[in-house]
Amino acid sequence: MILLYIIPAVDIKNGKCVQLVQGKPGTEQVIIDNPHEVAKNWEDKGAEILHVINLDGAFGENSKNREVIEKIIDTVSVPVQLGGGIRTVDDAANLLDLGVEKVILGTMAVENPELVNQLSDDYGSDSIIVALDSKNSEVVVKGWTESTGKTAPELGLSLQKHGAGGILFTNVDVEGLLSGFNMDPLLELLDAVNIPVIYSGGVTTLEDIETLSKTKTFGTVIGSALYKGRIDFETALKFQAVHSF
Repeated sequence: MILLYIIPAVDIKNGKCVQLVQGKPGTEQVIIDNPHEVAKNWEDKGAEILHVINLDGAFGENSKNREVIEKIIDTVSVPVQLGGGIRTVDDAANLLDLGVEKVILGTMAVENPELVNQLSDDYGSDSIIVALDSKNSEVVVKGWTESTGKTAPELGLSLQKHGAGGILFTNVDVEGLLSGFNMDPLLELLDAVNIPVIYSGGVTTLEDIETLSKTKTFGTVIGSALYKGRIDFETALKFQAVHSF
């Protein structure tokens, strides 16, 4: 059995930790004050990586949550991978200089892969994760509103060649629905690339995690299922590997 990282999601909106359905504003089902305390709680429970998303940045309000992100970085000692609203090289560089371990690049990477090269050259490929969000088997960008007409394996292979050190693959069709997921798109991506792939979307049960642990998936980001008690985090850690991030 190949083990994988269990990565709690800490999604930030209006300075609070939230969980949205299908990433849509106004669908908040979990709202918790003090995201830095939420992050610290996951670390105390055994998380070795934290997945932080600046939802306000993703929705176009990049100036929001800077202090919250700084407080998370100052509070925890484990690596933080962060995405949401990173639209320029300077945006990414500022976060890496702040202490974020890895930046997650979405639309920016897909539309301007040469910028991935630039950041990889400046900070090392290990600092760069590209987000490939798949809907109806095609990668979508700009908040899941526009299709690229390309598959995740196509873009994953291309961005790997441009210096990406990892991929965050989200199955938009099932994200946030707590309904399980289809393995086929993930397996196709894993066969195409040889950089770490982190999976997100629809992971709802320990059985889902066990299924992922039998693939080459590096880790899985879990949000709603943890916050709603569908998955016990400390029980899920039995599937986690102990190796360097």
